Amino acid sequence: MPSFACFIIREWLSPPRALAGFMHPNLSFEQAPPMSVPFRFFLTAPWFGVLAGLLLLWEGPQVLASRWTPEALGLTHLLVAGFMLQAMTGALFQFIPVATGGNIWRPRWIAGITHPLLALGALLLVAAFLGAGNRLFLAAAHTALLGVVIVVAATGWAMWKTPASGATVSALRLAILGLAVTAALGFGLAYGLGRGRSWPLIEMANVHAAWGLGGWGLMLLAGVSYYVVPMFQLTPAYPPRLSKLLPLSLVGLLLVWSAQLNGVTPAWQQVTLAAGMLVAAIHALITLNLQRQRRRKIPDCTHRLFLLAMAALLAVAVSVVLGILVPEIGLATRFPVWVGVLVIPGVFLSVITGMLYKIMPFIVWLHLQRLGSSTVLPPNMKKIIPERLMAGQMWAHFASVATLLGAVWLPLLARPAGALLALSSAWLGWNLMVAVRNYVHFKDHMLSASPGHGS
Repeated sequence: MPSFACFIIREWLSPPRALAGFMHPNLSFEQAPPMSVPFRFFLTAPWFGVLAGLLLLWEGPQVLASRWTPEALGLTHLLVAGFMLQAMTGALFQFIPVATGGNIWRPRWIAGITHPLLALGALLLVAAFLGAGNRLFLAAAHTALLGVVIVVAATGWAMWKTPASGATVSALRLAILGLAVTAALGFGLAYGLGRGRSWPLIEMANVHAAWGLGGWGLMLLAGVSYYVVPMFQLTPAYPPRLSKLLPLSLVGLLLVWSAQLNGVTPAWQQVTLAAGMLVAAIHALITLNLQRQRRRKIPDCTHRLFLLAMAALLAVAVSVVLGILVPEIGLATRFPVWVGVLVIPGVFLSVITGMLYKIMPFIVWLHLQRLGSSTVLPPNMKKIIPERLMAGQMWAHFASVATLLGAVWLPLLARPAGALLALSSAWLGWNLMVAVRNYVHFKDHMLSASPGHGS
């Protein structure tokens, strides 16, 4: 253990290496899919956050009373199977061809099928949790599973065939595996609820949540961060060896955690959970250290959202370890809700929002650049989503996270938290639509000014 700690400190403090040192050297943005492929997912994601906020606003404090209330499960899946899955699937379709050179077969066709399947599956699942009938669990299970299977098959094949190598490629492959395991466990849970089977639902739910948030969510976050953070935020590269070690360690811990389905002892569960929190904390600390060394000193919205996400990830690790060391805290009914708010809105919604504010303008700029002529140049990326709109939404998101955390312990804050969550999500949705509107505006202007126009 001491040698492992020394290795981590040495890698963290060692001089940064170039990004090309652990990424494929022949990447080209010409491999990017049609804009409609990722955008349909990106534009849909925030409206699941709006629905989650409205659910909390309508139902009030009981939503946050326990992890297991139907309302809490409905809200959770609006965010993870709705908001997160939509945004992260869009990121996969955009990121795999550009960053790894993997060719997704007929991406427009694949996206056109999976997008409605995933959206409908999430809505059916939430309706089932809210009491619309057990048959909806079966409908949701089959609909969502079909969508995920197609996504996993298309992206998994592309990642299997790509000649690229490195930390990002390894993490993306493991993230796709994590999505597959998450979907399989989710299908089993929904099928068991729909059929009334006496399966170990609590243990399955624990393993399902771990693979969904760790093996899929955190793994994809790590893989994309290895590439996007140095590129867009002008930081040094992540330490290459540690960037490969952490995802592998996380998968190993998830496999051990999954052994509880076979009756693993609680002591092993706690050790495994604590080790998983160590992995998450190391990733957060490395990212914060790189942010400290960024060459662009003026902070922007993406930078601030990443800082919140990494701070929340550290708070998750500290909270979980404290819950293990002090059983009175860990066994409190609201404690898992506290951790869930830190993880989902605090970490994932923050980092997804921050990445969308870089990725969507960049995609718009990239496609406009291809239309460029000698007379009209594409606009600056900062004009595609104005900074004032992003900043306003960012502060609304900060307020929603803070109020949600307060509402876990002060029930009177539940409805204001729901209103803020709906507001910040709707504002994000509007900002993303502004990017599309500006694309259409600038595209029409550039085409009308081209020398061959109207001839």
